[in-house]
Amino acid sequence: MADVLSQNEIDALLSALSTGDIEPDQIQEEEKHKIKLYDFKSPQKFSKDHIRTLELIHDNFARIISNYLTSQIRVNVKVKIQTVEQITYEEFIHSVQNPTIMTLFKMPPLTGTIQLETNDQFSFQVLDILLGGTGERKTTSSEFSEIDKNIMLNVTTGILANLKLAWEDILDVEPEVDGIETNPAINQTLAPNEPVALITFSVEMGKSNTFINLCIPYLSLEKVLDKLVVQYWFHNENGDLMEESKHKLEVGLNPVKIGISAELGETHISVDDFLKLTSGDIIKLDNKFTSPIKVYIEDQECYYAKPGILGKNMGVAILDIIDKDVNDYE
Repeated sequence: MADVLSQNEIDALLSALSTGDIEPDQIQEEEKHKIKLYDFKSPQKFSKDHIRTLELIHDNFARIISNYLTSQIRVNVKVKIQTVEQITYEEFIHSVQNPTIMTLFKMPPLTGTIQLETNDQFSFQVLDILLGGTGERKTTSSEFSEIDKNIMLNVTTGILANLKLAWEDILDVEPEVDGIETNPAINQTLAPNEPVALITFSVEMGKSNTFINLCIPYLSLEKVLDKLVVQYWFHNENGDLMEESKHKLEVGLNPVKIGISAELGETHISVDDFLKLTSGDIIKLDNKFTSPIKVYIEDQECYYAKPGILGKNMGVAILDIIDKDVNDYE
């Protein structure tokens, strides 16, 4: 992501442009030659389609848990998705403050352990409201008691249960909470360089804003990555409707009558010869009897065929399709 300039840097840049110390072309030239670094030790395992689908799923999840938290703590809560990005597990652990509430859970058919991190500001505010406060009390304790952990475990279990509804268009998942941790440093469930999808949500509760994070390892999603594509999502969602529409279309086309004709060949004769034709005369065509003939559908060339006899009737056997577009192109 590009660096964000401070106000002082913006003022200095505008001043340099106005005095002529720097030319606009210089800025464009510098921008043109910017190089984006790529770390081969941490390859991008998630494509843009995967990230986009995860964002769609968890944007829906954010709306669901907004309603859930509002009903549970009787305070207006707004949860919005902020970012979806791939980082390493080590980067995630180092970004999490200590102490925090980290709920470990599984979500079959996904494999491995997934983590929901709710920081201390969010957790203490929820605890204060649930225990009769207003949620505006300043936190004085730096550790969570066993009672705090049990209360927060109930809250996060309820939050995670809503993942089933958010994922229903992709997979039928069953969140199962394993436990809760408060020290991220001792929670080494993955290798440090293991890629993870980090989904960050902003939480507006009363007058405060805070964040919660959902960490999904790449290994958990590896077997279902083909389903994390937007086209698959909508195709899966409308699959039954498409099959029904296809059947109705076939039923509607069946009674349609179309003209089919086969051309044995061509020839040119004079008007005089044409007027002298009598029964039994033979007209020589430009096509050999061993060569394929053309079959027309409503005056359009469509097939190559071989003439023959079918019972007591004359008929043709289709040999190939005439690719008219290719022929015109050639």
